[in-house]
Amino acid sequence: MNKTIDTLLLDLGGVLIDVDYQRTARAFHALGFDDFEAQFSKAKQTPLFDRFEVGALSPAEFRDGVRELFRPDLTDREIDACWNAMLGSIPPARIELVKALGQRYRLLLLSNTNAIHVPAFHAIIAQENGIPDFKTLFEGAYYSCAIGLRKPDAEAFHFALARHGTEPERTLFIDDSIQHVVGARHAGLHAEHLELAHEDVLGLVDRLGLLG
Repeated sequence: MNKTIDTLLLDLGGVLIDVDYQRTARAFHALGFDDFEAQFSKAKQTPLFDRFEVGALSPAEFRDGVRELFRPDLTDREIDACWNAMLGSIPPARIELVKALGQRYRLLLLSNTNAIHVPAFHAIIAQENGIPDFKTLFEGAYYSCAIGLRKPDAEAFHFALARHGTEPERTLFIDDSIQHVVGARHAGLHAEHLELAHEDVLGLVDRLGLLG
């Protein structure tokens, strides 16, 4: 690994917290929403989901958008349960990894997420990992819905780095979505694609020798 790297920028979903997009698709399918995957998947999504991710829609407006796409009788509770079904856990070993990386690097988080998922995964981490404020594990943690920017746009990467006076050429970004990795490289960062079919973040960190 390049010895000039002093900052790590991590993705959240897939890299740290387990995410299963099919669980959300199956939950909506169970309610009769047969073409949900045409609207949303890991690789692509329609403008409703893009706008929600950058905070251009409130949770109430997002839920209304889902009802317009699917069924007007869906309750907020049903929509939230389906939408949050994709969220899994953070294994304790990954929490320890984050702590170790934070001792050696300036550690930042940049996640494309939304105002329904944020409290849901914060609650999971608080309950399962005993961490009441997940953001305290990082020097800075940035959610697309809060900053109005999302990966793979260069502005999202530059926003996070500028807040800490860090330089793209001294930063390594890790993400499990190739389009985000490509975007980071175009923005001037070093970037590694975490291919979850072959390794997890612990293996990638070990392979790159990030902890020596």
